[in-house]
Amino acid sequence: MKRIIALVMAVLMMSVVFVGCGSASDSTSDLQYITDKGTLVVGITDYAPMNYKDDNGEWTGFDTEFALLVGEKLGVEVEFIEINWDNKFLELDSKSIDCIWNGMTITEEATLNSSVSDPYVENAQVVVMTAENADKYTDADSMADLSFAAEAGSAGEATITENGWANYTAVKAQSDALLEVASGSSDACVIDITMANAMTGEGTSYEDLVQALKLNTEQYGIACRKDSDLTAKINEIMSELKGDGTLEALAQKYELALVK
Repeated sequence: MKRIIALVMAVLMMSVVFVGCGSASDSTSDLQYITDKGTLVVGITDYAPMNYKDDNGEWTGFDTEFALLVGEKLGVEVEFIEINWDNKFLELDSKSIDCIWNGMTITEEATLNSSVSDPYVENAQVVVMTAENADKYTDADSMADLSFAAEAGSAGEATITENGWANYTAVKAQSDALLEVASGSSDACVIDITMANAMTGEGTSYEDLVQALKLNTEQYGIACRKDSDLTAKINEIMSELKGDGTLEALAQKYELALVK
């Protein structure tokens, strides 16, 4: 009798274990978590032409419109939250946000700390300075003694370090790096070419600033939590939007080069 009872108890215990394992597996679906709460929370910074506010104070830009299209396909609302870019992966892991979608360069750091989507926009890091100084500096070596500004935790900051430029100031956003140069606090800044195209030169907010040197080429990706199944879903939707021409039209609207 004791053996029968022990056998029954063992079977019951195994059933509990299997049920528990099934629940744990279900809870690991990031996509289900987002669809259940009905909101995709997107971490951004104020960065034209990717995410910035229009005259009515509403978020717009390539990444904003792209994220809204994905949210529509997922059947969820999209909420945009400004984050400290230097803490972006901490924000992601803590579930303060569900993805980083703000002209994020695909780097080794990004792929180690998150699940990164397929690339979607071409980018580069460029040196921006005043037009009167640009002709004096033709290569990276000639800029060694300049003072730079870059967004903390950005690809621009990493590029400054890679070039051995020790004199630089880390600021909160790429737009702040432009302000550093415009105010004369820094000789130059390193920012994304997408922002430089939109915000410097004739007819822009910074007419006296120009691109002096292109330092590299990069691509943008969207960061989700590590091993998140949301990444595959975003890639699937991205492929659809590329296939029907929606993303190409959006890229042309914001004068960006789409990854083919």
